[in-house]
Amino acid sequence: MSGHSKWSNMKHRKGKQDAKKGKIFTKLARAITVATREGGADADYNSALATAIEKAKAENMPNDNIDRAIKAGLGAASGQNFETITYEGYGPCGTAFMVQCLTDNKNRTAADVRHYFSKYNGNLGTTGCVGYLFDRKGIISIEMNDNIDEETIMMAALDLGAEDFEVEEDTYEITTSPEDFISVLKDLKAAGYENLKGDVMFIPQTTVKVEGEENLKMLEKLIDALEDNDDVQEIYHNWDEPEEEEEE
Repeated sequence: MSGHSKWSNMKHRKGKQDAKKGKIFTKLARAITVATREGGADADYNSALATAIEKAKAENMPNDNIDRAIKAGLGAASGQNFETITYEGYGPCGTAFMVQCLTDNKNRTAADVRHYFSKYNGNLGTTGCVGYLFDRKGIISIEMNDNIDEETIMMAALDLGAEDFEVEEDTYEITTSPEDFISVLKDLKAAGYENLKGDVMFIPQTTVKVEGEENLKMLEKLIDALEDNDDVQEIYHNWDEPEEEEEE
């Protein structure tokens, strides 16, 4: 990731505008509700729910909202049937996109996503067309502070089953398999580490630099359009965004 934080590189856009917080919380609540409906309310035995809750906490979603979403899932034996779909496509200049959706109408969602790609100089591809360019990994980020010893936390993470440990500018980042993500995160919390953020992500194996004002504008518009769609949960891409964009 060219030295940039995997967590912030994937997540910075979500907190970019406070006005979008309400939409973000709505999407997170939907994921929690569906995970509860499909696997029950006990996060110890429902990894999908545990991951959804961690995503919500990472976005500072209030506990009351999380509890309401779980209760909605418990009481939603009948109603909308949501399914998870991942769309793959190419953005401007051949950038690769993985778009995770949670939808109750896949025809509507597919039409919307296809429209966005076409409108902003890209095209929606078939399953597998860009997936091989990404690795699916659990990423846990811990802010550096004087109370955390680098070697100690590195050994703790690796002993708990982490695959890799990296030092970024102001964070430690721990990589796990998707299957081990929740257990490593919980065990680190149990060991006394605080302020952990985590998610299971598609991480690009390499990134693509994009030149030209028009191309950059189209990339931004494509991402914004996807983010604004209620059915889109996560967007991953291999665009090497300029640092000034990440720091906004």
